[in-house]
Amino acid sequence: MKVVLLSYTNDAERLCAAAARSCYSPDPASEILEDVEEGKAGTFIDKVVGMGHHSVIEHASYTFSLEGVSRSLTHQLVRHRIASYSQQSQRYVSLLEPDYVTPETVRSDPEAKKVFEEAMEKAWEAYQKLATVVPVEDARYVLPNACTTNIVVTMNARELWHFFTLRTCRRAQQEIRTAAELMLKEARKASPTIFRDAGPACLRGKCPEGKLSCGKPRTELRFI
Repeated sequence: MKVVLLSYTNDAERLCAAAARSCYSPDPASEILEDVEEGKAGTFIDKVVGMGHHSVIEHASYTFSLEGVSRSLTHQLVRHRIASYSQQSQRYVSLLEPDYVTPETVRSDPEAKKVFEEAMEKAWEAYQKLATVVPVEDARYVLPNACTTNIVVTMNARELWHFFTLRTCRRAQQEIRTAAELMLKEARKASPTIFRDAGPACLRGKCPEGKLSCGKPRTELRFI
């Protein structure tokens, strides 16, 4: 798996600070932005986000490339609806050579790994045979969720906060949790104040999972 931050809003924290201040000022954001200093912007955003007013950070957006991930991951990812996606097509990209993601739990169990690899081998054997007699777009029906893919995703900062809250939790499925952690690391580099406290809910207080809570706050995520 590889995660690359392709693009993000320049001066995101100054922009969001100006947008927030415009709510309480007779002056327009265009004038406020000129007077917002980088250091003070961070302090103001920290205060606003800390109060739970996340609407102002919707003005900042971030575009990631997730590479070599499974279709299982992307099926979960696209459930986050306030986002834009562009995914590698199985109609136009050759998949004749086996390329798939093996979950860690499978890799660590010799018997499970054997069963998994046999299933992958049979799936690709069927795909290769079908691709010679029917359109590739129909042959792909036999390919598994483990099949690798690439996807580009753009989210605004508020939706990323929501995504990180759900997907960096220990209860999230391992592959998408790893992707979320890598995305959080890149987002913090780009906008350290906006994403300083982003992550699972246990970083900010009580776990909302109740009896399903793992009981182990992910405090290490504060330092990634």
